[in-house]
Amino acid sequence: MLIRDEKWKIKGSNLSEFEELLEKIQEQKPELTKQDIDDKIKQKMEKIGPGYLTDEGALFLIAGDLGISLKQNLKTEIGLKDIYVGAKDVSIESRVLNISPTKQFSRKDGSPFLLRTMTVYDNDSTVSVKLWDEKANLPGIEDLKPGDLIKIIKAYVKADLNGSPTLNVGSGSNIESTNKESKIRAVDELTIDVSEVKENQNNIVVSGKIDGNITTLQFTNRRGEPGKGLRMRLKGKEGSTKGVVIWGKDESFLPKVISQNAKVRLLGVRTKIGNQGLEIHGNEATLVEIEGGKESEPIIVRIASIKRNDGDKTSAIGIDNKKNMMYLSDFSNMLDSINVEDVIECMPSQVFGNAVTLNHDSFVRKIDDDQNIPELSSLRTKISEIELENNYCVEAIILKEPEKREIQTKTGETILLSEMFVEDDSGQIWIKGWRNQAILLDGLSSGEIISVTAVNAKAGLEGRTELFLTPFSTIVKKNY
Repeated sequence: MLIRDEKWKIKGSNLSEFEELLEKIQEQKPELTKQDIDDKIKQKMEKIGPGYLTDEGALFLIAGDLGISLKQNLKTEIGLKDIYVGAKDVSIESRVLNISPTKQFSRKDGSPFLLRTMTVYDNDSTVSVKLWDEKANLPGIEDLKPGDLIKIIKAYVKADLNGSPTLNVGSGSNIESTNKESKIRAVDELTIDVSEVKENQNNIVVSGKIDGNITTLQFTNRRGEPGKGLRMRLKGKEGSTKGVVIWGKDESFLPKVISQNAKVRLLGVRTKIGNQGLEIHGNEATLVEIEGGKESEPIIVRIASIKRNDGDKTSAIGIDNKKNMMYLSDFSNMLDSINVEDVIECMPSQVFGNAVTLNHDSFVRKIDDDQNIPELSSLRTKISEIELENNYCVEAIILKEPEKREIQTKTGETILLSEMFVEDDSGQIWIKGWRNQAILLDGLSSGEIISVTAVNAKAGLEGRTELFLTPFSTIVKKNY
């Protein structure tokens, strides 16, 4: 077999296996010409016979004949399922699943270092990759997208906190993007519907539709640092829903306008059992694809309830012309002069499903009563007509006055629960409040008639439907 010109061409500092072997031989045997080595390859392959040797293999045997050791120049190119802790000079061909921003940390001696993480996959497995210092900002790394084919060169393998092998890209490693054909599945082929997820799955791609609000979380991580997160629910094709928490992200990366039932795809998430059953969890490397727009449009609603100065914000519920409940969070005192029953027009800064955010970029104005906006009395739902996973306004009489007790969760947390039993002329139901919502039931007594706004219907004990208070809920005693 003749050595082709392109096989002798060195492309920058990223040498192929053949080129590295060849370079080593020429360093130790400079008297050998290209033609000499070409002849030796041909002779070796003729002697061994067809079907056994590659050019690289022939060079390795020739080096042995010449007394040259090439062990340190050999790279190991394996599949993701075959990597093991302690492996070095590992080369992997894979596709990108997700990638995180670069972050700066400090070593024990106080010196800074950079770190970026990403997840890659092939047809058999997925693996986390850590890119250290200057490798965290390799040229073109920001342009990588889910499904892009890459080759990780000369990585080393260490254990993560869970003992799982993790690829590390340091000073002697590299990453190359490639457009060649590959048998590794495209990322679309990995996507499963949210109704199909199972317990203890890792690095999966999940699709569904937004069900309800997208809310933000504030927490303290294990290093004592403040953190942020996003919480939402996704509905699957079969109508079942799953809770989702994406740690390390906030609403800043989302579109300004996300319609109700918008399609969502989460790339690189895991499943676990939480307080509400099977949940989906992601992190700052998780890619969140959501249908949405960049520009807000004015909305017109009738105010059904309002709670002022709730943690530096005012919370309100508005009803639009289709009887949809819109949940307004006002961070700039826009609703100070607005009262229940008023009809307002507002320009939100963000709209996530039926969650509306008002801040300094918004405007709110009271307008003349619009007959297209339903009266609040038309929003009341009979208890017999309540269905799971929907929000309601109900009027009922209290049969069993509220009882308050503490509940311990699976994680050992103690939380407050208050519950009461009510009925209207169509049926009976439990109304419950957890944590801060529990205090909304304080001061209520049996025999009182109440109007309850913004309660969510969920399956409670023994599978029966129960109503749960939300951060937007209000309870008003009715006088007859």
